[in-house]
Amino acid sequence: MRVFMTGATGFIGSAIVKELLKAGHHPIGLARTEAAAQKLVAAGVEVHRGELEDLESIKSGAAKADAVIHTGFIHDFANFKKSCELDRKVIEALGEVVKGPIVVASGTALIARGTVTTERDQPLVNADVLPRVATEEAVAAVVAGGGNASLVRLTPTVHGDGDQGFIPIVINAAKKGGGAFYIGEGQSRWPAVHRDDAARLFVLAVEQSTPGAIYHAVAEEGITTKELAGVMAKQLNIPLKSISAEEAAAAMGFFGMMWSMDQPSSGKLTKEKLGWQPKEMGLIRDMELNYFK
Repeated sequence: MRVFMTGATGFIGSAIVKELLKAGHHPIGLARTEAAAQKLVAAGVEVHRGELEDLESIKSGAAKADAVIHTGFIHDFANFKKSCELDRKVIEALGEVVKGPIVVASGTALIARGTVTTERDQPLVNADVLPRVATEEAVAAVVAGGGNASLVRLTPTVHGDGDQGFIPIVINAAKKGGGAFYIGEGQSRWPAVHRDDAARLFVLAVEQSTPGAIYHAVAEEGITTKELAGVMAKQLNIPLKSISAEEAAAAMGFFGMMWSMDQPSSGKLTKEKLGWQPKEMGLIRDMELNYFK
């Protein structure tokens, strides 16, 4: 298949590109800059110049393809609601021109509720309350209009070489604060997946997608924040300590709030439906080997 990709040069997108090529597909990557275009060419990917804010460029790129994988997102936390509503518009635009599968990245954190969540769970609030839910609302709207859109919910920690997400942020905060910290008793659970495992799931999802399907890229259901902080303490040779949610928010802002969330999640139904089997190392082992060099 010819697969149009947003976010093709990103942390997860670049891994998906490799898996698409390995499976014999033809990725077409959206490139906003010349540097991004050169990365795609070097990876053996067809380039489509454009950007998420230019919906006509999105439509023209998608029109070249049999399917779409949409992982691009503008991570502007100062204008977060605006970024989320743009994502809604991008998904709507894709739905207007693509009749084949449209696989969209979302997150398991959107359905967090302190128990192990599954692919059957839906967000408890709408986008007016939690702006990022706009992505899931947009996919549902495409499906309601007869389109073949589906979701891959990613864990808050997608780890691997080049990770610049939550775990490195917490590690840097620990370095600055002189202590590896967890909140309260440290029993908040975080699911995780290696980016290469997640990439393979996206390819399976685009190959086997069912309209309205929800898949979970979850390899590990829930590692406690105390366990993760313990790895940081040992590797950095700093104290392990408990702090309050308010102290975490002061140290890391939005990310401190995320660190306090108990959000275990399951990918069991995804594994059964798509035959997906994570095979990469787990988060703690990856941290021990690669996050403190």
